[in-house]
Amino acid sequence: MQISEAESRVMGVLWERGPSTAEEVFQALGDATDWQEATVKTLLNRLLKKGALEAEPEGRRYRYRPQLAREEYVLAESRGLLDRLFDGRVAPLVAHFSRHGKLSKRDVEELRRLIGEIDDGR
Repeated sequence: MQISEAESRVMGVLWERGPSTAEEVFQALGDATDWQEATVKTLLNRLLKKGALEAEPEGRRYRYRPQLAREEYVLAESRGLLDRLFDGRVAPLVAHFSRHGKLSKRDVEELRRLIGEIDDGR
């Protein structure tokens, strides 16, 4: 399922807040965007058509609920990035960030911990 950057912002609100109306999503996006409420409704409808959301009638409006889990989305997006840019491999991605100074000391410590966990699991 392809989700645009704008659609992912709407999904982010729903993943954080849970089921919400279009107005609640619009308010949650607040000053982070210059969108009108109609834009949010358009994005919600696109996500509905893609099957990423479901809508439950609530009076004269709808309450939207994610059907796509955040973890599924992150996994698909990260796999796509790795496949497109790094031939499906994680090590070249880490090396790229390392060469360009994008790994903090904390990042390196966390990577060491994760590698230790992987080694212990074998």
